[in-house]
Amino acid sequence: MVAALQTFEAKAGWAVLRERLTRRLPTDELVLMDEAVDFAVRWHAGQVRPAGEPYVEHLLEVVCVLAEAVGTTDIDVLRAAVLHDVVEDTECSLDEVRKHFGDPVAVLVDWVTKPPHTDGLAPAEARTAYLARLQNAPADALLVKLADRLSNVQRLDSHPRPEKRCSYYAETVRSIVPLAQSHPWFRQWYASWCGEFRHLALDSPGAQSR
Repeated sequence: MVAALQTFEAKAGWAVLRERLTRRLPTDELVLMDEAVDFAVRWHAGQVRPAGEPYVEHLLEVVCVLAEAVGTTDIDVLRAAVLHDVVEDTECSLDEVRKHFGDPVAVLVDWVTKPPHTDGLAPAEARTAYLARLQNAPADALLVKLADRLSNVQRLDSHPRPEKRCSYYAETVRSIVPLAQSHPWFRQWYASWCGEFRHLALDSPGAQSR
């Protein structure tokens, strides 16, 4: 039996999440998280998600998933979670991440960063190559990616573009769900999610034409 879908939110901000994390992380590591959150907030300033919420909510949701649902306490993984989009979605460089947070965090951020469209690849081809590369990702990078995609798709019906909802559902089922099979918690969550949003497969143009 597939469990009901569990969702995560961080509308209350870092201060509230930080207070909850005092039960899981020592004070010195919470200070390291403060620095990572401040860094991400500065770089993502003014950015919003497709449904209009501040971008930082997504970053904190990823931390929520890893720390509170999965039980991750590795500070490098949690810092990479809150920093995972700074290279992809802002002008911040990977070297800047490495300078402030060290090589282990930078390596994780690099794994989950979609590369720029180079080598003559079309955007769709570059995205396909990025998703295929994740099959060889180290376990910690995979945790960050699975939590990142979870945050992106847990309320997929709120995305303002119907065609994006359908394509993102199909891509997640095709490329992300298989990556979750090695992790029991994520495997169960994505199984619940697939059932909850199955209507998006039926709503896709391909399904309608059959």
